[in-house]
Formats: sequence, structure tokens, C-alpha cells
Amino acid sequence: MKHGKKYRAVLEKLDKNKIYTLEEAVKFIKENRTAKFDESVEVHIKTNIDPKKGDQQVRGMVNLPHGTGKSKRIAVITSTSADAAKKAGADIVGGEEMIEKIKSGKIFSGKGGGFDILVATPEMMPKLAPVAKILGPKGLMPNPKTDTVTTKVKETVEALKKGKAAYKNDSNGNVHQLIGKISFDEAKLVENVKTFIDSVEKAKPAGLKGKLVKNISICSTMGAGLKVKI
Repeated sequence: MKHGKKYRAVLEKLDKNKIYTLEEAVKFIKENRTAKFDESVEVHIKTNIDPKKGDQQVRGMVNLPHGTGKSKRIAVITSTSADAAKKAGADIVGGEEMIEKIKSGKIFSGKGGGFDILVATPEMMPKLAPVAKILGPKGLMPNPKTDTVTTKVKETVEALKKGKAAYKNDSNGNVHQLIGKISFDEAKLVENVKTFIDSVEKAKPAGLKGKLVKNISICSTMGAGLKVKI
């Protein structure tokens, strides 16, 4: 991939052999932004898990103290808590008719269509089984481990709107998370990163022996990645 002059100029400032402190990395990213828009700041964690083993999966929820700076579309499928979901600010609320829309793809089509997170009340889970193959690859299938299967719909939707985020490892055993915007204060970005790393550490699967985290890097949407000290 060819990079522009601004990106290459930032790379020249970067010490590729250095492992930065989190505070140094955040400061570098903010001082060397190249995009005109408010970039997101991302954390990428390489783990020591074998992602092919069912007992070595990393997934969980994290309450970022300062949110992500990005508004997420929340959908709730329920037959018992529709009013609570609507009052909490859910973007899409429905029952079994939502399953048919998911099957047909209609719910994901059109301007502003789709959703970033799907929350379900327990009674709807058996009914979602036919669309698991559609939702699963998109990372949208509700799961008790990520608190997206719940009877506490109001509290869950409000927390997700404020910045509560779900994460899980990818097929290579890496965990990725957006943890704020480049416009955030340095202290807020640092606190969000520390909170996320702590959450991932606590999500260490029982089947893994030894350390969970292999290395950590941080970057902005358009910026270079910096390795940070664990």
C-alpha cells in the first residue's frame, strides 16, 4: 500500500525500535494527526490464544469511562420490553417481525439501515436461531457473555449509548477496540485504553496457560501504529 507524504513524514518521526509508554503514544498520535476529520483512536491487542480452540476465546464488555465518541445504532428484539427499549433510546425495536426482515436483508438496506449492536430478551433467543448464520459473521448475534441477552433492557441500552462496548478476538487471535476520538484530552484517552486493557486481561480464557497479552499497539484511523508497553 502506498502512503501519502504526510503519513511518510510521521513515520520518519517514529522510532520503530521503541516500545512507547501509553502516555507517550497518545501524545505522539495527537501531535502528529494528518487527517482533517476527527479520527478515531484504536487499540489492537495481539494475544497468545489459539483462536481455533473453543476454550481459548476472548470476549467481553467494557464500560469506557469517557465513551468512544461514536454514536452506535442499537436494535432491541423483544416481546416483553419494547416500551423500555424505546424510552432508553434504542434506534430499532421490534419482535418476531424483525427476524423476517433480517432473513430478507431488508433491515440492513437503505439509508441509515442496520444496527451496530443487537440486544435481545431471553425469550427471543430460540427464535433467533434461524438467523444466527446471518448475524454471527457480522458480530451481531446477542450473547449473554457480552450482556446483550438481558432482561434489563433499559439499563443495557443506556449503557451502550454511553460507551459500553463489546469485544471479541478475531480469527487470528487479535482483539481490536475503538477507544475514543483524537480530539479527546490525552488523560481521557489514556484512561479509556487502560480500562480496555484491564477488561481484556480479566477476560483471559481458563484454557490458556501463561500470559494472555503478547503485545499492544495504538493508532489513529489514518495514522501509524505505535507499540506500547504492557
